[in-house]
Amino acid sequence: MNSKYVNLSKTMAHALRHAPHNYGLTLDEKGWTDVEELIKGLKQHSKRFNDVTIHDLEKVIKGSTKKRFEIKNGKIRATYGHSLPAKIKKQCTAPPEVLYHGTTARAAKQILETALKPKGRQYVHLSLDVESAYEVGLRRTKDPTILKVLAQKAYDAGINFYQEKDGIWLSDIIPAEFIQKL
Repeated sequence: MNSKYVNLSKTMAHALRHAPHNYGLTLDEKGWTDVEELIKGLKQHSKRFNDVTIHDLEKVIKGSTKKRFEIKNGKIRATYGHSLPAKIKKQCTAPPEVLYHGTTARAAKQILETALKPKGRQYVHLSLDVESAYEVGLRRTKDPTILKVLAQKAYDAGINFYQEKDGIWLSDIIPAEFIQKL
């Protein structure tokens, strides 16, 4: 993806995950807003987006391996990663037996003593496999610590899990008793 689309993707994430009010947007309870309203908001936010069209948004979405956004029936949303005060509603789903979380050694120590918490987001982010968790951990450190989450046991104990696209899982706070260091 060229720099124009990378910049557009980052701005879309800011608008749809963190600060919709800065772009004149209102999100519904599942995070959806009108595509045309987003385009209008992007244009008002910065002159560099004066020529943005729905085709540019679609190109960003199709060009991303992480599937951060979704367009359907004239609406658009960020699929995960929100930090808004009003929680985006998700459909609770039974998770696989285990999921994984990549983090720093320091954060892992704290998590193993207390719980895995969203840390500024609405939900805890988890990976379906060790490799994906490792990639996530690399964003924070050169030597990630991988935590194994006993997801099915946590779910059976009342912790909610939410399946997103491409192997991404979200959850509510997970107590340390359901977490192991790999």
